[in-house]
Amino acid sequence: MIISKLPQVGTTIFTRMSQLAVATGALNLSQGFPDFDGPQALREAVGRHIAAGHNQYAPMTGLPALREQVAAKIARSYGCSVDADSEVTITPGATQAIFCAIQALVNPGDEVIVFDPCYDSYEPSVELAGGRCVHVPLTLPGFAIDWQRLGDALSDRTRLVILNSPHNPSGALISAAELDRLATLIRERDIYLISDEVYEHLVFDGVGHASVLAHEELYQRAFVVSSFGKTYHVTGWKTGYVVAPPVLSAELRKVHQYVSFCGVTPLQWALADFMAEHPEHVEELPAFYQAKRDLFCDLLKDSRFTFVRAAGSYFQLVDYSSIRPDLDDLAMAEWLTREHGVAAIPVSVFYQQPPKDLRLVRLCFAKREETLAQAAEKLCAV
Repeated sequence: MIISKLPQVGTTIFTRMSQLAVATGALNLSQGFPDFDGPQALREAVGRHIAAGHNQYAPMTGLPALREQVAAKIARSYGCSVDADSEVTITPGATQAIFCAIQALVNPGDEVIVFDPCYDSYEPSVELAGGRCVHVPLTLPGFAIDWQRLGDALSDRTRLVILNSPHNPSGALISAAELDRLATLIRERDIYLISDEVYEHLVFDGVGHASVLAHEELYQRAFVVSSFGKTYHVTGWKTGYVVAPPVLSAELRKVHQYVSFCGVTPLQWALADFMAEHPEHVEELPAFYQAKRDLFCDLLKDSRFTFVRAAGSYFQLVDYSSIRPDLDDLAMAEWLTREHGVAAIPVSVFYQQPPKDLRLVRLCFAKREETLAQAAEKLCAV
């Protein structure tokens, strides 16, 4: 008889809603991926490197040229220096990077602080390491850290705190002042950080991203995770990276080498080329996605949904309280998909214990203009 190590885990809500969208012919604004392609020069580079014979194992830590481009981008974006050899590790996706960091740090009996609503991969990874998640709800409606509850949640067993900014699902941001406050709170404790920053370049309205990379004190105890898939519109490439001080990187690499050993080689070559030739891509990304956010929100102004424009990420939360308050958010997401042709994600799935009056669904605006216009038309008819 199989005894499941993850008895509470089933098919993720993202897979379920995407499958329902396909089955019903609905527009899929549920799972977070673009319906447009990555840059042509990037895609062409993959074919070029496959033809050139770059098809065998890459180094376990990642292609040196790509690690160097990551270090250069960090220097440009945050004004700080990291060593490409000892601090940058390329991984098959950000989720794998987070998994490996958790396995490297968490021991049986350890506690890990996560902020609800939180991404669904964190807790299973902690449980597989023998740890336990302590859920600290973010304050509503702004999804900010509740510092009193965070302080109360810390204990002698706390090993790790997982941050996520820009935040999925809300798009909320952590400020530099909040990072300072966190540093003060954990300064005298043996606590480490994972900072999930996969939407680092999707920050809007002229606000800069407050990265743990730029916080000298916190970085010394942190794994900072990001995603080429999100930044370059190629989520199916499942390629990401993690940046950490040399001692922490060494521990992460011990796990990484036995989970996947390395990422896909021609994709790494292509990304290295594109990053070197087109550094402006990252600089233009906030305006690119803010235009999509603003188009979508402008088109929803006349709907019965209420919302505050997302500060970051490519997700927009909408409140449906004035439409179907009788439905919980899972039922609402299914109803929108089946009856109105737009697939969404219920926000309650990101909580251990969701608020009883939560009436929010998440919509992805990483879509073509025509897709957003069609979806908005359907949502305005609700």
